[in-house]
Amino acid sequence: MTPLDRLAADPARAALLFDVDGTLAPIVPDPEAASVPEGTRAELRRLAGRYGLVACVSGRTAEAARRIVGVPELVYIGEHGLALDPAAEGFARRIHEFAAGVDWPVESKPLSVAFHYRTAADPEAARLALEPVAVAALEEGFRTRWGRMVLEVLPPVDASKGTAVRALLAERGLERALYAGDDATDLDAFLALDGLELAVRIAIGSSETPERLGETADLVVSSPASLAELLTQL
Repeated sequence: MTPLDRLAADPARAALLFDVDGTLAPIVPDPEAASVPEGTRAELRRLAGRYGLVACVSGRTAEAARRIVGVPELVYIGEHGLALDPAAEGFARRIHEFAAGVDWPVESKPLSVAFHYRTAADPEAARLALEPVAVAALEEGFRTRWGRMVLEVLPPVDASKGTAVRALLAERGLERALYAGDDATDLDAFLALDGLELAVRIAIGSSETPERLGETADLVVSSPASLAELLTQL
């Protein structure tokens, strides 16, 4: 029996955890236009009725992730779990003030900001232009994180997709879990499954997927559509 078969054989004891962009929703040039296909939504609704927990852990706000996924039955954790750490709120005003002084379109979130460059004519040049912003943010005492065509500026607290995953599993008392993701931030979530009774780590591969994510995964699929097909086995 494969690990997927074992999860599906006793779903009430297991959690299914997903990143959103690039995992459930295909990557699109305009982040505001991202959406989960209706077929994937149907599978997620079905799974929500079977499993002990089905949740999305996203870099977006929880509200934005809920809108993009379009399945209210799921649990949504936004901003890489920052909202789960009360200390994060104390840095929000300073981070927003910092972003206001940067000459770059900014995605402002309650506790963090993101500078996207996917639509830039020259993405490499855009990243180089943002590197001084990252340095300045660190000098201000913030954390920075590079993702798929994005620079994030975050509070200096111990919050990540990994801490969010551990909190969700502990809250439900679950020792079996699947996590699927496509970016460097999902490595923390992969590591959070260490020590569980049963863990399945799925990487969604692309030309932008970090090599280490694929190396750490138990299974690599080629696209969000391939992941949706895999969900039918659960």
